[in-house]
Amino acid sequence: MLLIAGLGNPGSQHAGNRHNVGFMALDAIHRRHGFGPWRRKFQSAVSEGLFSGEKCLLIKPQTYMNESGRAVGEAARFYKLDPADVVVIHDEVDLAPGKIRMKAGGGVAGHNGLRSIGATLGSEFRRLRIGVGHPGVKEMVPIHVLHDFAKIDRAWLNPLLEAIADHAPLLAQGQDQTFSNRIHEATVKAKPEKKKKKQNKALIETAASTLEPPLENEDGPLARGLKKLFGR
Repeated sequence: MLLIAGLGNPGSQHAGNRHNVGFMALDAIHRRHGFGPWRRKFQSAVSEGLFSGEKCLLIKPQTYMNESGRAVGEAARFYKLDPADVVVIHDEVDLAPGKIRMKAGGGVAGHNGLRSIGATLGSEFRRLRIGVGHPGVKEMVPIHVLHDFAKIDRAWLNPLLEAIADHAPLLAQGQDQTFSNRIHEATVKAKPEKKKKKQNKALIETAASTLEPPLENEDGPLARGLKKLFGR
């Protein structure tokens, strides 16, 4: 069995926050794969479904971000899951917007939701880190993550969430690297072709003729005066 926990804060006032991108990813998976209705259990909103015949539980802790471990730990203990059976989806300020990283184990990098889960499960659970960008000043991070994504962010956020939903069954198969590769392939933008600059010979000649008008009579007094003035 696979447990996928998306991190966020409950309440409509937080629904669009960068901190809630884990909730957003779970909603996309729920829609794409026809999971059952959301219900309350394990201090969370939970939904059950199947990935290639394997049971998967989606869980959105309702304990607020800093206490996510209470909810995730309760569900993991109930199903007797190992940390490797748990994937946590969360926001990551140290990744550029739209970038993702899959990893198992490691530190929490100041993320209180991960710290709470680590205190319950240990550090070896799997993580899907979704980059939301850094505000540039450490003290501004709490404000940054608790504000909504900007409208312009939807250009990368929506395709990313859909790609995560499309390829989520790979997580149930333990194919984390393949999952990451597929997300990258689905979301990378083709670089625009460089257009070669074409020289407009006629325009250049016209400009040149405007700057240096031909002398109709190179032996006339006007021509001789210009030769003295310009050294020609």
